[in-house]
Amino acid sequence: MVLITEDMVRRRAEHNNCEILSLEEVSLHQQDIEKIEHIDKWCRDLKILYLQNNLIPRIENVYRLKKLEYLNLALNNVELIENLEGCESLQKLDLTVNFVGQLSSVESLKHNILLRELFLVGNPCTEFEGYRQYVVASLPQLKYLDGKEIGRSERIRARQGLDEVRRRIRQQEQDYLRKRASEKEEAQREGGEAQRGPKRESRSSAKAKNPGFDGRWYTDIKNTIPVPEENNEIQGRDEKEKTSCLSSEDQEREFWEKPCAYTPESRLEAHRHLDEKKKAKERKTVKTPKAPRTLITPNGRVMNVNEPKLDFNLTEDGDNNTIVLDLEVYRHMDTSLMDVDVQPTYARVTVKGKIFQLVLPAEVRPDSSTAKRSQITGHLVLTMPREEVGGGSQ
Repeated sequence: MVLITEDMVRRRAEHNNCEILSLEEVSLHQQDIEKIEHIDKWCRDLKILYLQNNLIPRIENVYRLKKLEYLNLALNNVELIENLEGCESLQKLDLTVNFVGQLSSVESLKHNILLRELFLVGNPCTEFEGYRQYVVASLPQLKYLDGKEIGRSERIRARQGLDEVRRRIRQQEQDYLRKRASEKEEAQREGGEAQRGPKRESRSSAKAKNPGFDGRWYTDIKNTIPVPEENNEIQGRDEKEKTSCLSSEDQEREFWEKPCAYTPESRLEAHRHLDEKKKAKERKTVKTPKAPRTLITPNGRVMNVNEPKLDFNLTEDGDNNTIVLDLEVYRHMDTSLMDVDVQPTYARVTVKGKIFQLVLPAEVRPDSSTAKRSQITGHLVLTMPREEVGGGSQ
């Protein structure tokens, strides 16, 4: 569950120098928030609150927001209009595409005398016969319903026959609430089955799905001797293997093509499915750090390494008794990104953190070696005098 935290609110208060006590507007949309909390304590001066496209099932903890003028809860899981009586300044309420089915709950907005705009498009209650007439008659302070202006003549007509409309609305509400109760039971049942794992088929259901099959294998139509129990186990393992062989694409297609009602439960299930898929993808993309490359083995053997994948040329200058390494580093690379280390038996060059190491054909004198960049090609040239045999000249 994603919770509203103080840090989350402060990050969205940059325009107010991250000061939340005097904050007048905050946007917390598309955060997967599942509960409204703390806002009414931290942001008493709030005038505009955006909470659209979350997973909020209930309007709560906003009664202290006396200055709130606009509340956007579109694309959430709200089923009841409630707990807004304390929002004395509320002028606009957006509940587009939620799950409000108890239309009579709009009457709780009578206390919000400044309310001018209400959006209920995409809620089950908008399908009720007499929906608009009932809302217009119940909330005389409204100027717009679902973006359409309420004229004087419509308001007069809405009051006519209101008792009959109210009766029909109550009946439709009861039908809807019974339907929702069965949807919740179905969701709980499916959730329980998912936790227990796939249900094992009974023999009778196997017969129904596979006419003529009774759980035994035959080699002769007249043979009625049952096969030993281990064959049933083998068969079960085969079925499991077939199931596990379903590709992830098939499983994904099966999830999205499975018919289901659009309910708060199905929306939560879809969200959690996408969340699990995202986390699985992130786990796959996490790269395991490579083991450090061996430069010198435990027994002292020096390895040749070319991590930057550079071309090079190693020559021996007999006239000057030197060994020359021409390393083709990138022409425009800054010399500060290279580090050279010459040892008696090998030369090591670090290029942007990647190591080039080469074993030399003869011992050299590190203290007399030089490293220069070619002004023409940009190559790094190491000139390493050989160690004289016998320890020096006579």
